[in-house]
Amino acid sequence: MTGDSEANRQDLFQPVGESVQEIDQQGQQPNVVVPTNTGAADAEGHPVQEIESLCMNCHEDGITRLLLTSIPYFKEVVLMSFECPHCGFKNSEIQPAAQIMEKGSRYTLKIEEKSDFNRQVVKSETATCKFQELDIEIPARRGQLTTVEGLLSEMLEDLQSDQPARKAIDENLYNQIDNFISKVKSYLNCEPGTLPLTFTLDDPAGNSWIEYQPGEPAHKWSQAQYVRSGEQNVQVGLLSPDQLEQQRREEQEKLADRERNPSEAQKPTFISDETEIENFNNEVQTFRSTCSSCGQPCDTHMKPVNIPHFKEVIIMSTVCEHCGFKSNEVKTGGAIPSQGRRISLVCDDPEDLSRDILKSETCSMTVPELSLDIQQGTLGGRFTTLEGLLKQVYDELRTRVFTQTSDSMDEETKARWENFFATLENGLNGKMKFTVIMEDPLAGSYIQNVYAPDADPNMTIEDYDRTPEQNEDLGLNDMITD
Repeated sequence: MTGDSEANRQDLFQPVGESVQEIDQQGQQPNVVVPTNTGAADAEGHPVQEIESLCMNCHEDGITRLLLTSIPYFKEVVLMSFECPHCGFKNSEIQPAAQIMEKGSRYTLKIEEKSDFNRQVVKSETATCKFQELDIEIPARRGQLTTVEGLLSEMLEDLQSDQPARKAIDENLYNQIDNFISKVKSYLNCEPGTLPLTFTLDDPAGNSWIEYQPGEPAHKWSQAQYVRSGEQNVQVGLLSPDQLEQQRREEQEKLADRERNPSEAQKPTFISDETEIENFNNEVQTFRSTCSSCGQPCDTHMKPVNIPHFKEVIIMSTVCEHCGFKSNEVKTGGAIPSQGRRISLVCDDPEDLSRDILKSETCSMTVPELSLDIQQGTLGGRFTTLEGLLKQVYDELRTRVFTQTSDSMDEETKARWENFFATLENGLNGKMKFTVIMEDPLAGSYIQNVYAPDADPNMTIEDYDRTPEQNEDLGLNDMITD
């Protein structure tokens, strides 16, 4: 019996190479299910494909339909829907077709009227949703293409479906959940005293999104990017738990080495092609770091640059030879100032567009006449000209938002976008006067003063005290300086 069992086991678990060879010799085709086109397509001509797949409810064969398409104001995604003709089970899901982003993203929307509940939401499988005033959080699970109202309605359906069972088991819990359901419905119905409602969408993979309306005030919609933690890299699949644990052990070993040899820790270990007699500030320094995309060791190049009449900044460039990831950043040097800084520049001459500008990651930028509002974290750190920064905003909105979605817009929305782009073009061409307002709580941003060392009549620089909330967001309250 033992020999027969072993022989049967070998028949069942043949090596892949032997199985392929047998199929090739016998002239057989492997039993592979291939997606077929249904003939349907979206507005851009992307075909809808379907494939036979197993129903996890009744274990019969159902149909999964796939559509690779683009989401307005976002990127390419894969829409999937499953339907079983035997038991009637249905399911839908969305997955990003793009790669995991360099940084995580966090969107915040202030829901102030009924129409805000109709805003589209792309929620990837790694994203969490939080409604602050309701004190609820929807955990990361399957990806969805829905609306703000759709998220809340689905949550209510899940809670209501189990209410009869709860009433029979624990009537007190039933009453608490019933009160909560009534509270959420009052917000959905926009009853007096309910709005505004703060909605936050946090995705460490950077593949989620909340619909944006051009020209709306800064407090209503905002987006910020952040560097993922080790646990978040594990969550999105860039690292395994074992790799994260190994990285932490290596960091602890390096820390222990620095504590044992403090004199060695003070010596920078740079790899440079420059000769020793050249000045440090004229060299491009290269040191080993960890890729924020794949977690593998990579090279980071660093060059300090002194901006006249401002301060020293550090230009950093990272290239990963393992995954091809590239990143460019500009960081300000020196100590953290005690006050933030607000810079206002009146641009009434086309020559003002050629001024150098440094926008740090913590800086927000507003141009009221152009209906332009750039939040903290958007575009990252940039050292360019005013024209270059405005051109980058124009190109990204035109190519990534308007061009891909204009066919699906209503006439009113399309007119608002066209008016926004026309106004921005007039500003870029020097045909209108506008004011640039840059506010940086770390005072690490700069606009070139073409009259230096004299004062610029068109520029106003104001230092202000940071609020306790700003210090908390920047991590300054927990910083130990002794």
